[in-house]
Amino acid sequence: AVTVAAEACAEDTKGQTCFICTQALHWKTKEGLVRGCACRGTAGFAHVSCLAEQAKILFAEAEENNLANEVLADRWARWETCSLCEQRYHGVVLCALGWACWKTYAGRPETDPLRRCAMSLLGNGLGAASRHEDALSARKAELAMTRRLCTSESSILMTQGNLANTYSMLGRFEEAMLLRRDVYSGFLRINGEQHEKTVLTANNYAASLYHLQRFEEAKALLRKVMPVARRVLGENHTLTLDMICLKAVVLASDDGSTVDDLREAVTTLEDTERITRRVLGGAHPTTVKMERALQAMRATLAAREGDDVSAVRAALDAMKAT
Repeated sequence: AVTVAAEACAEDTKGQTCFICTQALHWKTKEGLVRGCACRGTAGFAHVSCLAEQAKILFAEAEENNLANEVLADRWARWETCSLCEQRYHGVVLCALGWACWKTYAGRPETDPLRRCAMSLLGNGLGAASRHEDALSARKAELAMTRRLCTSESSILMTQGNLANTYSMLGRFEEAMLLRRDVYSGFLRINGEQHEKTVLTANNYAASLYHLQRFEEAKALLRKVMPVARRVLGENHTLTLDMICLKAVVLASDDGSTVDDLREAVTTLEDTERITRRVLGGAHPTTVKMERALQAMRATLAAREGDDVSAVRAALDAMKAT
């Protein structure tokens, strides 16, 4: 996984050095550099091994000194979040870090929560690298272990949500929707509507409704949740940006949307794409998805304004990739 990540990043990392060890090649593994976050310019280049060692040391220190849960959570986030731009790693870089994390904690007892957390991160990484069948195996094992150990309802819901995400990536939309509906209802009951997990699972549920062409239900849910996301998370949060993009895609896909609806969606998506590019950079998957959705939205609007049915269908086909 490290080799794949380094090869994928080779062009971007040429002539750079690791911000942790300051070397171009890792002194021990001789691996190349990666950068799979939102850093730009000369920032953020590192070796997967250096990132993994940094995360391991930081968390071990917090664990040894019995630091507060908030500190532990912040230190654990180093396994998948860049310490410089504070954005999550993506693609094959997250996959390599997922394997490194699993290798670090797999030897712990099954009852140790870190072992389950590491399995979850591995599943995230496999999914980010489009290895969805492998991710499905990890997700199912994680859910079985979580249920067996009788952990909190919140943990079980999160694990079910991860499994639903993998079902969705595999095109198993009905299974994904049923799980996501239950997960959203569970978090709404436990945490209330203004909690980040509730907002996240609502967005996932709306995405499943969209995939099943249940557009009215998707729009109703997004109208309910989007103001909460803006208020609680902020306009620049990646989840808020994702939600705006999803609403635009739903509007474009729904035959009942008016031309005025589409015009408003295009204007909103243009603003959101600029924010996403500024926050995450042009190469980030969320930015790429946003650009693709915007292109499809413009094509749909142009086709509807010209009453060109074939062009509308072509635009919607292009939108499926979002």
